[in-house]
Amino acid sequence: MNSQKKVCLITGASSGIGFAIAKSLKEEQDLRLIVTARRSNRLNELDSEDVDILTGDLNSIDFQNSIDGFISEKYGKCDYLFNCAGAMEVGTIEEIDIDKMASMLRLNIESTFRLTYKILKRFKKQGSGHVINISSILGTKVRPTAGAYAATKYAMEALSEALRMELAGTGIQISCIEPGLVMTELHKDWEVHPKESLGIDEPLTVEDIVETVRFIMKQPGHVRIPRLMILPRDHSI
Repeated sequence: MNSQKKVCLITGASSGIGFAIAKSLKEEQDLRLIVTARRSNRLNELDSEDVDILTGDLNSIDFQNSIDGFISEKYGKCDYLFNCAGAMEVGTIEEIDIDKMASMLRLNIESTFRLTYKILKRFKKQGSGHVINISSILGTKVRPTAGAYAATKYAMEALSEALRMELAGTGIQISCIEPGLVMTELHKDWEVHPKESLGIDEPLTVEDIVETVRFIMKQPGHVRIPRLMILPRDHSI
């Protein structure tokens, strides 16, 4: 391993934005990736010399500890944490699945927060590091039937801002990306796709979010980007 390469930990890397970020960054010669998700078949598509694949459930504390142990043993450092893992459960009062909603709350908030603090302790020892959180426009506003999901993104926004303030003046950065509607498999089981219900003819693509990530990563060390909202042209909420 080239010790000069930066190490990126990407959660939720088996689909959607997480997969797109990993697929793009693995082509960079100065980066090493550690990708995690529950589905090994999609993660295997990212397999290469500079990619380590760790399959497991982020809700498992043992799995999170194994990620941290792997980083310690193989690299001794981590430079980026991309919090891409997440779930979306929405529905009316009568229709929403409470158990799935509770599982979403645990993954999007508890498990994400646990991992973030674990990696931030490493960043503080190093004196550097960058957390990039995939939030949502629903981390800034709500809509009917999506209150629980929006709450998880509000929580991510609140944590990110508090951490940014706590870490001001250090070499550690916190950034939130707030996408509007992105075409991923997140909505694959919906009876009516949001692009229809919201009247969005051309939603964002995962490549649009990757470009936003690259923009943030290219900034000089003295620049901080706490949040970036990126919306499709027709997104009016």
